[in-house]
Order: sequence, then structure tokens, then C-alpha cells
Amino acid sequence: MISRRDFLQVSMAASAMVGASGFGNWARLAAQQALTQDDLLQFDTFGNVSLIHITDIHAQLKPVYFREPEINLGVGDARGQVPHITGAEFRKLYGIEDGSPSAYALTYNDFSSLAQAYGRVGGMDRVATVINAIRADRPDALLLDGGDTWHGSYTCYHTEGQDVVNVMNALKPDAMTFHWEFTLGSERVRELVEGLPFAALGQNIFDAEWDEPAEDFESWKMFERGGVQIAVIGQAFPYMPIANPRWMFPEYSFGIRDERMQEMVDEARAAGAELVVCLSHNGFDVDKKMASRVTGIDVILSGHTHDALPEPVLVGDTIIIASGSNGKFVSRVDLDVRDGRMMGFRHKLIPIFSDVIEPDKEVAALIDEQRAPFKAELEEVIGTTDDLLYRRGNFNGTWDDLICDALMSEREADIAMSPGVRWGPSILPGQAITREDIWNVCSMTYGEAYRTEMTGEFIHVILEDVGDNLFNPDPYYQQGGDMVRIGGMGYRIDVTKPQGERISDMTLLKTGEPIDPAKTYVVAGWASVNEGTEGPQIWDVIESHIKKQGTIKLEPNTSVEVVGG
Repeated sequence: MISRRDFLQVSMAASAMVGASGFGNWARLAAQQALTQDDLLQFDTFGNVSLIHITDIHAQLKPVYFREPEINLGVGDARGQVPHITGAEFRKLYGIEDGSPSAYALTYNDFSSLAQAYGRVGGMDRVATVINAIRADRPDALLLDGGDTWHGSYTCYHTEGQDVVNVMNALKPDAMTFHWEFTLGSERVRELVEGLPFAALGQNIFDAEWDEPAEDFESWKMFERGGVQIAVIGQAFPYMPIANPRWMFPEYSFGIRDERMQEMVDEARAAGAELVVCLSHNGFDVDKKMASRVTGIDVILSGHTHDALPEPVLVGDTIIIASGSNGKFVSRVDLDVRDGRMMGFRHKLIPIFSDVIEPDKEVAALIDEQRAPFKAELEEVIGTTDDLLYRRGNFNGTWDDLICDALMSEREADIAMSPGVRWGPSILPGQAITREDIWNVCSMTYGEAYRTEMTGEFIHVILEDVGDNLFNPDPYYQQGGDMVRIGGMGYRIDVTKPQGERISDMTLLKTGEPIDPAKTYVVAGWASVNEGTEGPQIWDVIESHIKKQGTIKLEPNTSVEVVGG
């Protein structure tokens, strides 16, 4: 007799054949022009339930370029495990050929040249086409949004999220969960949530004063699809008050809340749930740990860390799906649910090649309508770039280097600090830099660019603290994004060391002298979580710097030495 876990492992193999590994047959097509929409959407319908997962859109309504990370280090049990594998190693693991569409979509090598061949990715009008095609095949498919949706663009900022809400409502999701949405402020979040025509989920969103579930959000919701009772449990980003300004949403508390998650799973099962889905914004490694501690979750739809994996990861009897970011991918998961149990599945990570997938006309028109009042501001050219501008990785990308240069120059600082956020599209060499491009990498509701003085000792404390957020071997202590980006200073980091011992060899680049713990340095940064931070907005700082430069040309950044990765 075959066990349920064996069933799932057989399903993993079937998933790969359906289109996970290398995205199926089209991975070996020689050029973008050989791809068709039918190739991208091909799927052998399976079982009786379909899930559609999108996450971490970051308000990118139009197609973009987006380079995957070069460095994504895993520590502890995650070392050398997906998603902490990049480039050639990633391609080897999944059987992806160099130069193929999947190499372009999933890895960073030769990005600029492959981008010229394969074009932009994403665009919510193209995502709508994919969703509509899946629904045509499986009309009662569940569409689930993993959050980080109402944040990250010029128009989202200026409409307080309304532009994205309007477009997402047109896609008709069934549920979503949350993270950056809360930086709109709790009053605005409540206003938007009250008007949603679908479920706003977060079992871990609590009333901070009463320490009980917040009334504005549902913990979970039951759906009947394909004759199956499906419980979808929401898991919002657990570390909101640490990674983002607590003063923007003081009435809420968060946390992982494993014990309550188990209670919700048990409650859903007692109510008749035959399939339990966790719509999560934990981050991939946190989801893996949660899957090992909470029993009865069949599927975790993972968000927050922007990982795009062409095959699910199996933890116990739970499958974890990672669907990328910025509208670049849509995941389809078909499941065979019988006798109250998930007996098998098929999965496909569908890349949204914008030049291949026909835009949905109604959604395209709606997107243009949202953007129309801001068209002139969005399209104004601020400068050009000779270099590929990208962000996404544990340490500085070239966008981060440019931001740090702008902070040091415009704010007359010795050292610059820029947050280790993962969002932000890429700009190809020779491409114009528009105002929209700048906002895509720095739009937030607390974008003041501060200028202050810090001792060398305090700078060291900051780097150690952020480093522990990223490289603590226990995923439940990884409470932020990637490493804070530094300009004007070099350092060495040993990711295998404990907190307090990771950072060494701190050097002021303009003099080559070691950072003196007792000396004071002028530091410029932005995105402070402290209320009342003063300074010009970061987008104005960057725009001023780019206008003065005209054309951006960056020196290779070799200022961070990484050991133990």
C-alpha cells in the first residue's frame, strides 16, 4: 500500500513533467519569437481543484525587467537548499539550458543580453489573460494574492493604493493577505479592506491592546470548489513592527503564532475542510519551519522573499509553492482531493513574458485609466544609464549603489545606508531613467532622507543587528529583508559567525582608514522606522543626483567581502 507521502512524491515528479522543471518543452526553444501563449499556458488538467497564486506584485501594473538575485545565501539547515541556490547551480538543479527562456526568467547570468531577446515580464493585463485562461479550463479555480500588492510605485503612493486595488478587484481574487499594505497607515488599510469584494485574511493580525484577533480581518475562510471544502488561512508578515514603522499601525500586533495557526487548521478541519491552504507572507524559510511545526496544512503559498521556484518543496505532507514577484510569474496548482485528503497535485510556474502573452483589453484599459492623471510625471526622463541597474540579492545591487551615491553626494555624508528591500525592477544599459523608474525602487510612505552623526561603534552595531536578521540560523529570527546597503564604507562579513562577531574590517573608502569605534561619522540614509524623521524625500534626492550626472556610470562595487557563503 502506497503512503500519502509517496503519493505526494509521485506528484512532484508529475509536476515536473507538466511544466515545472525548465518550464516544460519550451525551455529549449532558441528564441523568444518561437514562444507562443499556448506554450506558456499548456497544462494537463488534473484532479478536482485548482489554485492560482500571485504574490509580491509591489504595484507593478505595467511590464518591467526584473533580474533575479546573484547572491541568496542560506544558513543553518537552509544552507545549499532552495531557494538559496542561484545562477548556474540553479540551472543545473532544474535542468535549465543556458540562454533559454527559463534561464532568463529564473537566473541572473547574461541578463542584459537575454532581456534584449526575451523582452519585459509581467504586466497585470497579461496576468489577467493567464488567470482567465486557467479559469476557462477550471472555472472554479481559487485566485489567491499573497500580499505586498498595494505598495511600490508612483501611482500607488499618490492614490494611497487605490490604483492597485481597482486593478486587482478586476481580476476577482478570492482572498489576500498583507505586509507593506500596512505602511499606508492603519486607517487607510481599514478603509480599503472594508471595500474589498473578497476575503482579507490574517490569522496572526491581532488587536494590540486586547491581544485578540483583529476584527477587521478574517483568520480563514471556507470555499467549496470542485465539490471540495477548501479552507484558506491567511498569514500576514509576522514582523511588521520590526521591519516597518510601528507608529503607522499601532493598534495591530502580528507574530508567527504557530499555536494559533494549529488551532485554525484544527478548527477548519472540524468544520469540514478537506483541503487546507495557508496563504502566507512569512518568507520561504519561515514557511518551511512552520510546515514542520504545524500539522494538517496541505499547501503553503509562500510570499515575502520573492523566490521563484519551478517545483514545489515538500516538508512532511505539506507542499510549499513560491511564485516570484513583480507580476513576473503566476503559479497554477491542480490537486486531487479525495476522501478529505490531498492525494496528488500538478504544478506549473508560468512566466509572464509580456511580448508573448496577449494583454487582456479590459484590464489594460483600466490600468491606463489609473495612470492617466500622472502620465506626464511618470514618463519624464531624468537621465540615462550605461550600466544595468538592478536590485535583489543579499548585498548591494547597482540600484542600491546609485542610491547610496546620491545620498552621499546630495546630503554631504561620509557614509550612506539604504534599506535591504527586495522590490524594484531593473533598468537595462542604454535605457532612459524615468521618474517612474526612480519611484519603483524607493516609493514608500516614510521616505525621508535623514542626515545624522554616528560613531563607528554604533555603525558596527547596526550592521551586526541587520546581519542577524538575515543570517540567524533560526528562520524565526530572520525578521527583515536583505543586508542594509552601504555606501562609502567597506566591511567583511562572516555569515557563519554568531551575532556580534560577523562584521569586521570596517573601512572608510575615501581615506582607506579603518572605521574608528570612537570617531563620529556623517551618515545619510532613508526609510527610518522612527517617527518624526526629517529630511528631503529620497526620490527627490535620487532625481537631483541623476540630473547632475546625466548618464549613470558606476564603478564595480567590491567593498563587501563575504565569508562562509
